[in-house]
Amino acid sequence: MTAKISYDEVEVGTELPAQTFPVTRATLVRYAGASGDFNPIHWNEKFAVEVGLPDVIAHGMFTMAEAIRVVTDWAGDPAAVVEYGVRFTRPVVVPNDDLGATVEVSAKVAAKLDDQRVRVDLIAMCAGQKVLGMSRAVVALA
Repeated sequence: MTAKISYDEVEVGTELPAQTFPVTRATLVRYAGASGDFNPIHWNEKFAVEVGLPDVIAHGMFTMAEAIRVVTDWAGDPAAVVEYGVRFTRPVVVPNDDLGATVEVSAKVAAKLDDQRVRVDLIAMCAGQKVLGMSRAVVALA
């Protein structure tokens, strides 16, 4: 597979379709099982509070994975992402209710690079705060 977006069709400033990702305690339990990361800060409220957190928090790698979906959905091929990195700036706090938390992700093309590649900068927000910093992906386009 290859990216469905043509390099020639993209300009610096092109905005990718934003997405919103719900995160509940059930989501975190499923992710813990799939990833093998059973750290109790991700599922045990009592433990999370005892270590100084406001509540249970989402796995950083889960948050990172949800955010890049904006790019992979836009490109049409997950393999088109050839580099991806973030800094974790704030945790995604997930309350024990029916709503959980919501991660809102937007992205735009920040630079056109050589070899039909672009750099995409992402912004991931939860409860009005940036949860990922320096979130950038390099994407190989058609």
